Amino acid sequence: MTQNETVIKLENVSLTLESGAGPVNILKSLSFSVLAGETVGIVGPSGSGKSSLMSLMTGLEQATSGAVTVDGLRLDGADEDALARHRLKGIGIVMQAFHLIPTMTAIENVAVPLELAGMRDAFDRAEEELKLVGLDHRLDHYPTQLSGGEQQRVALARALAPEPAILFGDEPTGNLDTQTGRGIIDLIFDLAERRKSTLVLITHDPKLADRCARVISMADGNIVDDTGDTRSVGTTPDNLLARTKPGGA
Repeated sequence: MTQNETVIKLENVSLTLESGAGPVNILKSLSFSVLAGETVGIVGPSGSGKSSLMSLMTGLEQATSGAVTVDGLRLDGADEDALARHRLKGIGIVMQAFHLIPTMTAIENVAVPLELAGMRDAFDRAEEELKLVGLDHRLDHYPTQLSGGEQQRVALARALAPEPAILFGDEPTGNLDTQTGRGIIDLIFDLAERRKSTLVLITHDPKLADRCARVISMADGNIVDDTGDTRSVGTTPDNLLARTKPGGA
């Protein structure tokens, strides 16, 4: 994947969900692009739509209208099998909740998704990834035997083990104390840089977002600001256009 290649592209994307009071417009005609190797922080208050935006970019939610293309796959309209394969191989996701399987050890939590993706040396790869996050001494421990920080390290190893082109984090330090969270964020940035992965972080913390080269600010389902130094990754006309239009439209 080349540095100036667009790896995420949203075109006039909206998300409307039904509620007891009627339709609710969660995201409103968003358009923007992300280049390979960019680090992007998406910030906004609770209810601004940032987590829903990540759900669209990871294929966990389908857009009501518009086009979502991630790592070469049109996610809107893709069937569940295609989306599952995409999540297994093309992208990594680290959530606020660790989502580890309690009946599996650390190494099994990392290896099993690799086996599902068809990797033959899944356990060898899982062990290497757990070593990279400093857990080579905890391979056979179950989640209940691990601290919160250790569980998030397992989740990070699981997300990065398939060597995804894009790593998404949705409030990845939300369940951790400040010091532990800082260590996890340092690890995320370090490993993403080593792998040359595109990094997209959803956060309510402006200080965390400021560690990214680019910050997209959201409010009420709209993009209200999109700033960052584009020189480190190059620019493309459509990317610049998306950045200069309020609301991304």
